[in-house]
Amino acid sequence: MAQARTEGLITAVDIGSSKVAAVIAQPTEGGLQVLGTGQRESRGVKHGLVVDMERTEHAIREAVEQAERIARTNIEEVWVSFSAGGLYSDVASVEVELGGQRIAEGDVANLLEAGRRSIDPKGREVLHAQPALYTLDGLKGVRNPRGLHAERLGVDIHIVSADPSPVRNLDLCVRSAHLAVKSIVASPVATAMACLTEEERELGVALVELGGGVTNVSLHAGGLLVGLASLPIGAGEITDDIASAFGTRRAQAERLKCFHGSAQTSPRDNHEMIEVAPIVGEEGAEPVRISRAQLIAVIRQRLEHWFAAIEEALKALGFTGPIARRLVLTGGGAELKGIADYAQGVLGRAVRVGRPRGLIGLPEAHSGMGFSTLAGLVLFAASDPVDLRQPSPGQAIVRLSPTNMVQRLLAAVKSSY
Repeated sequence: MAQARTEGLITAVDIGSSKVAAVIAQPTEGGLQVLGTGQRESRGVKHGLVVDMERTEHAIREAVEQAERIARTNIEEVWVSFSAGGLYSDVASVEVELGGQRIAEGDVANLLEAGRRSIDPKGREVLHAQPALYTLDGLKGVRNPRGLHAERLGVDIHIVSADPSPVRNLDLCVRSAHLAVKSIVASPVATAMACLTEEERELGVALVELGGGVTNVSLHAGGLLVGLASLPIGAGEITDDIASAFGTRRAQAERLKCFHGSAQTSPRDNHEMIEVAPIVGEEGAEPVRISRAQLIAVIRQRLEHWFAAIEEALKALGFTGPIARRLVLTGGGAELKGIADYAQGVLGRAVRVGRPRGLIGLPEAHSGMGFSTLAGLVLFAASDPVDLRQPSPGQAIVRLSPTNMVQRLLAAVKSSY
């Protein structure tokens, strides 16, 4: 019988295009201990957007109930990921006069309150509003201004917002499953906490989440997400290409991709034959036989289009030149064999695959790249992030272009060392 012990527990639900996954974790002295996990196929989400309310609600309910049974507890509220397109990254700059006095805790609090009032969502849903680096008399890159003297104290507030309707649909699906929504977290923010090292997030890195229906490209510097783009393409399109090319069901195509597929070619591919079950056929019909080389050719054709779009997104975000040296791949699409080597050759950057970390007792079935966002949600919740969301109308927000934002924060980070 489940125990009603919810105090201190963190429950995260990752609602993606291919699956809905849930995890219940408990903070302990040794770290975040996983108590239970659950997973169901996602049938009501396409390209990260809820397109069937009933099916999505059903998948959420079943995934959470499975995690509850394993954890032997009942939960009431959850942290939820948002991975659809339409995410925006902005910076609001705020400054107050101090007259040369020593900065006290109250001064910082007043500055952050001014920052809170400066946030204007412009009709969008604000998911995150967190203080970034501080500025003292024009000197940027100050991490903790308390105790210092200054004429002027400023702060850059990093804001992540989204188109409101998809967020509201997601919120309604979760609440319809009789769960309270603690917070909706942008997928790139959560995933970065599970896959990126602190040094990578400080020095500058691109994180590419290869999801089932959406690819999120995010840039991180100074410990913050400083730019992002969402592409309506994912690993599910490779599956569809395989199913179409060889006349088989999607489930069979997914198996072919996972067990025989690769992003890289080898001389043996022409000699390795694979049986493919047809969608329909006469009773006793023989499976179609294809070579592994044929399968990989279909996969690589889609990868060329996919990574060309990723490269364009990186350029548009200003991830070029000397700073554009490190790139991390994660998400279910990153589980394709040889994907890191392929990406390194195409993008010309050092590439590694980012696996979820930071949780104790995460089952093997939920420890792959496809569960990075789920793990990151727990880590984000446990970090107790500062939240300045409470927008007031009529205030202006200072926006920077993506390129300027990256260069500005990178320069601030370097000046702080």
